[in-house]
Amino acid sequence: MKRALLASCGLIGLSLSLISCGSSSSSIQPPSRLSTRVLVSQGVSSPTASPGLLMVNGAKDTPARVSEIRAGTSPSFMALSPTKATLLVYDSSNNSNSVQVVNTRTESSTGKVQLTGPSSSMVIPVTTSIGYAAVASAQMTGFSPGAIEVMNLSSGAISTIIGVPNAQTVVANANGSQLLVFSHDLDTVSMVSPLLAAPPVDTGCDLQPSTTCTVVNGFDRPVYGFFASDGSTVYILNCGQECGGTGTAGKGASIQVLHLTSPPTVDSPVPLDGATMGFLSGSTLYVAGTSASNNSCAGQTTAATTCGRLTVVALASTPTVTGTVVIPDGYHDHMDMSSNRQLFIGSHSCTDIGNVNNPSGEVRGCLAIFDTTKAGNTTAVIPPDNGDVTGLQSFQTRSVEYVVEGGNLRIYDTTKDVLQKKQLTITGKAFDVKAIDFF
Repeated sequence: MKRALLASCGLIGLSLSLISCGSSSSSIQPPSRLSTRVLVSQGVSSPTASPGLLMVNGAKDTPARVSEIRAGTSPSFMALSPTKATLLVYDSSNNSNSVQVVNTRTESSTGKVQLTGPSSSMVIPVTTSIGYAAVASAQMTGFSPGAIEVMNLSSGAISTIIGVPNAQTVVANANGSQLLVFSHDLDTVSMVSPLLAAPPVDTGCDLQPSTTCTVVNGFDRPVYGFFASDGSTVYILNCGQECGGTGTAGKGASIQVLHLTSPPTVDSPVPLDGATMGFLSGSTLYVAGTSASNNSCAGQTTAATTCGRLTVVALASTPTVTGTVVIPDGYHDHMDMSSNRQLFIGSHSCTDIGNVNNPSGEVRGCLAIFDTTKAGNTTAVIPPDNGDVTGLQSFQTRSVEYVVEGGNLRIYDTTKDVLQKKQLTITGKAFDVKAIDFF
């Protein structure tokens, strides 16, 4: 297993040429002849639409003149490799539980990997033909269900199953040597070293001590983490009571610093009003969540009775809260920043107000936009739209943000934080959006 992972890029390229060895996916002319490609997953069949990945010309916000890329019967969330040469698409159709593999250079499907159960998180950490999926229901004989499934994207097989109870979310460090796995209903973080796993089944976090996994205690329903640039520490988000935690012993919703020493150590929690998703920008971490107690909509004129919070955290020797902003409620799981530093925050299961298709009075959904360039800013823009936010995509060279909300693709002008005049209608129901070129 380890030898396979350390194989040279040349050998990997000889297999199915799924991954670029150090070059971007835009270095080779794709069949569409576009250099600003965006893919939108849509999983609804109708007389005028079929499930697949729809290609958009990201420079002009127009449909590309190519056929859609097939990606199962109900493509949903996606994960992109660092080189953008390989795209993973989760097929959410009943009993599918498969990950579709797309070569972005050839703009074609190259196969699929069959998981043992549903997944809600996957990652390709480095330029190899290996991906990882969190599967909460994976059966581990003699242990609680849950595992990280190691996907060989060249062979289309699961090479190793690493036990992690109720694995829900997986995050990788820059070189893919360390995975953080979050179970959402436990007060622990599982640190997995996938290169040390023994195929075909490694008990991993199920049986301690383990060379493959270290289970770190001292959290309150941790759900996500951000590696510092030097890789020595991780900023852990504790969901707390929003995820069924107790909120006792000074924990609850908070941020905690995990030091990747041997053994790992954990700093005291810094309390927040909610913490399920964040965005790390330099020395500032923006964190969103919905508090179980401090969830009023004070300061906003809205019919909504509960609201979430965006917290601005300065990362120094000790993280320090420098600002709090009222945003829509729901479970926050999407954040992205535009080229001109407009922070987009999305949630699902929020309080919808009004009807965007028949507006009369207030219209409100699960999206908020926060201008990070204004010193002391305490107000977010709540666009008049409805529905869950399931996809966000910014661009380095354009002041626009692609947003999937309520199954619709919206294009925002981030200089004004409003919908731009030119929009693109997706036939069917959009779910996720990924730019597959560097632009």
